[in-house]
Amino acid sequence: MELPVIDLAPYLAIADAGNREGESTKQVSGLTELCHEVSRLLKETGALLVKDPRCTAEDNDRFIDMMEKYFEKPAEFKRLQERPFLHYQVGVTPEGVEVPRSLVDEEMQEKLRAMPKEHQPLTPKGPDPKWRYMWRVGPRPSKTRFQELNSEPVIPEGFPEWKETMDSWGYKMISAIEVVAEMAAIGFGLPKDAFTSLMKQGPHLLAPTGSDLKRYGQEGTVFAGYHYDLNFLTIHGRSRFPGLNIWLRNGQKIEVKVPIGCLLIQTGKQIEWLTAGECTAGMHEVVVTKRTIDAIKLASEQNRSLWRVSSTLFAHIASDAVLKPLGHFAESPLASKYPSICTGEFVEQELSVINLKGNKGES
Repeated sequence: MELPVIDLAPYLAIADAGNREGESTKQVSGLTELCHEVSRLLKETGALLVKDPRCTAEDNDRFIDMMEKYFEKPAEFKRLQERPFLHYQVGVTPEGVEVPRSLVDEEMQEKLRAMPKEHQPLTPKGPDPKWRYMWRVGPRPSKTRFQELNSEPVIPEGFPEWKETMDSWGYKMISAIEVVAEMAAIGFGLPKDAFTSLMKQGPHLLAPTGSDLKRYGQEGTVFAGYHYDLNFLTIHGRSRFPGLNIWLRNGQKIEVKVPIGCLLIQTGKQIEWLTAGECTAGMHEVVVTKRTIDAIKLASEQNRSLWRVSSTLFAHIASDAVLKPLGHFAESPLASKYPSICTGEFVEQELSVINLKGNKGES
C-alpha cells in the first residue's frame, strides 16, 4: 500500500481567501471534504504524506547537507553538545542512549509476539545505535513549571549557518503541522483552532537523527526500535536513505516511500489523548533494508555521505496545557482511559520509560 499525498496548497489558498473575506474556514466551499480526508487518514493509518509549497526539496537538502557535515564530526566533538541533565531535550543525544520502548514494555512485547510474522518488527539488540540532535523551535513561555523542557538551544562551534538553517527548516515544518492540525480539527468536527491553540509556545523540537551506515550498514540493523512518539504530531522531510517502516491501524506493516518534495506526518501519543483514542499513536521503526543497501551502494559510488539523516520535527502541546479528550471526544466510551494530565508531567513520565530522563540510567 502507498500512502496518498495531500496537497496543502488548495487549503492554504482557500483559507487565506476566506480569512480576507471574513468567512469561517468551515464554510468555504470544497474545504470540508479535504479536511475529512486528512482526519480519516490520521485515524486509519496514523500517517499522512503532504506537499506544502512553503517547504521545498531544496530546503530539505540544505538542512540535510549541514546535518551530514555535523554527524561526520568525531564523537568527542559531538559530545561537547551533550546535555544529559536536561533530559537530552536540547543538544546531542549520542548513540546507545535512546532505548526503544519495545525493549522495556512487557505489554508491548506480548502484542508483538501475537502479530503475524510478516508484520512483526525487527528485534533490537539493545539501545538505538543512532545519534540525535535536539533543537528547540518557536517561542518559549516566560513562566512555566517545566523549565528543563523549555531550555535554550545548544549551538556547535564551526557552524555559522547553524541557527538560521535550523530555525528556517523548523519553522517551515511547524507551519505545515499547524495547517494539518487545523484541517484535522475541522475533519473531526472540532473548532478549527482546537489543536493549534494548545500548541502555542509548545516545546517543539527539530530532532534530526544521524545513523552511520558505514559502521552499521548491515541489513537488519535496527536504528530506531519499534516505538511510538510521545508528542502531538511528528513530521519528517525525505531522507536520502530509506528504512522507515510504519504500522497501520489494522496492524499492517509498510515501508514508507516519501516522494521528492513531500513530507511525512505521523500521529503521536498527545493527539491520541486529545481524541480519546480516535487517533492512535503511530508505531514505527527505522531499519536497514534491501532498499537501504541499494542506496548505500549508490551513495558510495557517487562519493556522498553515508550518514542517514532524518529531518524530523516533534510538534508538542504546550507543557503547561492540560491533556484531555476535546469536545465530543470527552463523551467517547474510551475517554476514561485518557484522564486529564498536565502535558509536561505526561512528557516527563514518558521520557523516564525510554531512558532520557536526566541522570536515570543513561547508557
